Amino acid sequence: MGGWSMFVTCCVWAILLLALFEDSLASPPEFDPYKVLGVSKHASQAEIKKVYKNLVREWHPDKNKSPGAEDMFIKITKSYEILSNEERRSNYDRFGQMDENQNFARAPQGFRHFHDSFYFDESFFHFPRTSGDFTDSKHHLHYNQYISEVLPDSFKRPYLIKITSEWCFTCIHIEPVWKDTVLELEPLGVGIGVVDIGYERQLANHLGAHRTPSILGLINGKVTFFHYAVVREHLRQFVESLLPQKLVEKVTDNSYLEFLNSWHEENKPRVLMFDVASNIPLLYKLTAFAFKDYVQFGYVDMGLTETSKVVQRFNINTYAPTMLLFKENTDKPADVIQARGMKKQIIDEFVSNNRFLLVPRLVNQKFFDELCPVKQFHRRRKYCVLLVTGEGEQFVSVNEAFFDFASSNTKEVVRFAYVYQRQQQPLCDTLLKKEDTTPPQVILLERRSATGRVLYRTVMDGWNGSDDDKHRLHEQLEILQRDPSYLTHDAMLPELNNEFASMFLIQWINAAYDYLAQFYFDLLYSNWREMMPVLSLIFSALFILFGTVIIQAFSDAGEDKPAKQKATDPPKTAESSPGQESTSSRPPKKNFVEVTELTDITYMSNLVRLKPGHINVVLILTDASKQVLLRKFAKEVYSFSGSQTLHYSFLNVDKHSQWMDSLMESAPDARPSDCLDEEEDTTFNKSDYTGHVLALNGHKKYFCIFRPVFTGEEAECSRWSDEDAGTAGPSRASRSRSSSRQKATTLEIHHKLDRLGLWMERLMEGTLPRHYVPAWPSLDTITPQK
Repeated sequence: MGGWSMFVTCCVWAILLLALFEDSLASPPEFDPYKVLGVSKHASQAEIKKVYKNLVREWHPDKNKSPGAEDMFIKITKSYEILSNEERRSNYDRFGQMDENQNFARAPQGFRHFHDSFYFDESFFHFPRTSGDFTDSKHHLHYNQYISEVLPDSFKRPYLIKITSEWCFTCIHIEPVWKDTVLELEPLGVGIGVVDIGYERQLANHLGAHRTPSILGLINGKVTFFHYAVVREHLRQFVESLLPQKLVEKVTDNSYLEFLNSWHEENKPRVLMFDVASNIPLLYKLTAFAFKDYVQFGYVDMGLTETSKVVQRFNINTYAPTMLLFKENTDKPADVIQARGMKKQIIDEFVSNNRFLLVPRLVNQKFFDELCPVKQFHRRRKYCVLLVTGEGEQFVSVNEAFFDFASSNTKEVVRFAYVYQRQQQPLCDTLLKKEDTTPPQVILLERRSATGRVLYRTVMDGWNGSDDDKHRLHEQLEILQRDPSYLTHDAMLPELNNEFASMFLIQWINAAYDYLAQFYFDLLYSNWREMMPVLSLIFSALFILFGTVIIQAFSDAGEDKPAKQKATDPPKTAESSPGQESTSSRPPKKNFVEVTELTDITYMSNLVRLKPGHINVVLILTDASKQVLLRKFAKEVYSFSGSQTLHYSFLNVDKHSQWMDSLMESAPDARPSDCLDEEEDTTFNKSDYTGHVLALNGHKKYFCIFRPVFTGEEAECSRWSDEDAGTAGPSRASRSRSSSRQKATTLEIHHKLDRLGLWMERLMEGTLPRHYVPAWPSLDTITPQK
C-alpha cells in the first residue's frame, strides 16, 4: 500500500506541474502596442504618429547605445505598424493578434496550447523580418505583376522600389525613413514597390539587385539605383531626378503669350499653374509627366516681380494655388481650379477631362483611338466629324469656320477633329477615293473595329466654311443621330503616321546616351556584378580583334619571304648575286602594289608637281616586256610599298622614245662615258633602256638610276647601276667596250630586275648618287634642253 500511495502522489504532483507549465506557455510573451507607445485605445492617428516619432528619435540604435535599445526600437516600430493601419488595429483590438499571417478566428484550445508551447519571440534572436512589415505588404511585387502592370505604368509615373529580405539587419535602420518617404511620395503619384529577394529571386535578378537593402527607381522602363545616404530628402530628390528635364516650363510676363500661342504647333492644350514657390512643386512635375503626351504645362511663380502682369492679366488669387487650362482660345481659359490644398486626384481629373483640344489634329494612331473609340454598345455610339484639309494660307478661313461650328455643337456623342492631307496621305486617300473629291472635305465616320474598319459618309458639296455648309452639316448630324444607317460607305483605314516621331538617328543617340550613362554610374559605384557581362563582352571583342591582327601580320610576313632560287639558275658571286629581297622597316598596308603609267595626263601630277620629300620610282619598259617586267617589278618593290613617300609608275619607251635620251643628255654624269664612244657606229648610240628604273624627285629635280642586270655574256656597262659607279676601274671599262657589241639574244628579261631590291635599300638609306637636271623634259619634247 505504501508503494501505491507513493506512486499516486507522484502522478498527482506531475499532473499539477504539467498544468502549471502549460498555463505558463499558453500565452506567448507578446507586448501590448498601446503600452509600448504609451497611448490610449481611443488615441487618434495624429497622436499615435506624434508619439511614434518622438520614441523613434529616443530609441534609435544609432543614437541610443543602451543594451535594450534595439529591442525597444523593434517593438516601437512593430507597434506603430499595427496601430497606424485601421484594419490591423481593429484585428488586434478584437483578437489580440499581431501577425498578419495568423488566422483571426480563435483556434481550438488544445491546438492553441500546442502551438503556443513552441512560440519564439523574434526579438530574442534580433532578426527583424522586414519583408513582413504591415506597411510593405500592399506594395509587394511579383515578377508577373512587375512585367504586366508596373513596367507599362512606369511610362506614366516613376516607381521607387525597395529590395529587402527576411534576415536583413540594415533594413531595420532605414525602415522609418522608408515609411515616411512612402507616406509623402505615394499621395503625390509615385509608385511604390517592395521586392523580397528571398522569395522573388527572379525579379531581383531582372532588376539587377543583388544586395539588401537596395533602393532603385524605375521610369520609362529604365532602372536607376539609389547610391546616397537613405534620408527622406535624398529619396525625394532622387525621384525628382528621374523625371525628364523641362517637363514644366517656367513662364514670366515676357513668355506667357508665346507659351499659350504654341498650342497649334504641338497640338496640345496648355496648363498654367500659379503658386508661390521658387522651385516647381513635385506634384506638378508628376502630373506633367503623367499627361506629357496630351498637355503642355507651364509654371508661374507668383512671388516674382517678373510675373505680376500675367497674374493681373488673369486675375489670379495669390493666396491659393490656381490652375488655368487653355485650348484654342488663348484669351480665356477653358477651365479653372483653385484650392489651398491641391490634391492629386483633383488635378488628374481636371487635366484628364480637358486633355484634348476642342478640334484636335489627328497626329498618330494612339490619338485617333482615344478620340474616336471603337463602338462597343448601341447606347455608347460616338461619331467623329473629320475635316480633311491642308496647311496653306488658303485653308485658314476654312479651318476657322470648322472650329466655329464645333464650338457651337459640343455634344458628347460627336467628336470633331481634322487631318492634314500631306501628313496623313494614306488615310485621306482611303476616305476620298470613292467620292473622287479633293480637300477641304468633311467626313462623318464611326469606328467599328480596332483593326481599322469604319462606316463613313462624305458631306455633300464639300466644305468652304459658308453658312450653307454649316447648315448642311448640322442637318446631316441630326439625321445621323436618329438613323445610324445613314453612314453608307465601308472601308478599312490604314494606321496613321506618327507626325511627332523623332528620327531614327535621334532615337539611336538617345539610346546610346542612356547606355553610356548607365555604364558610367555602374563603373562609378563599382557595381561589378552587373558590369561583368559588359566587361566580358568588351574584352572578348578586343581579344578577337588583336588576335586577328597578329595572325594577319604573321601571315603577311610569311608571304614576304623570298622564294627559293631555281636549280637551273647559275651560281652568283657575292658581288652580283641577284634576287635578294629586303624587307622595309614599315610593313606594307596593301597586298598589292599600285603602279600607274606615266602619260601626258599624269606626268605633271606624278613628277613635275610631286610633293616635297616624295619620290616616284619609274620602271622603263616596252610593249613586248611589259607584262614580265611589271610582275617582277611589283614583287621586288612590294616590301617597300608601306612607305607613304614612295610612288610607283612605268614609262613605255615605245610611246615616248625620246624622253630617256632627253633626260640622259640633261644629266651627262648619269651616262658612263666608257659606254658611249663617239667614234663607234651610230647603231650603238641608240641605247636600250628596257629594265632601267629611275627614282625621280620632282621637287628637287634629281634622279637616281638603276641599270638592269643581264645573264650570260653581256655588256658590262649596261648592267652598271649607281651603286657600281664608284668601284669600276679602267680595266673593267675596256672589257665593257669589247663586250657591248654582242647581240641581245642572250638576254633573259625576267632577270633584269634581280638586284632591284638591294638598290631600293640604298635608295631608302639615301646613299645612291644623285643626278640633277635643270628641268624635267616634257613627254612631247624631242630635242633635249641644253
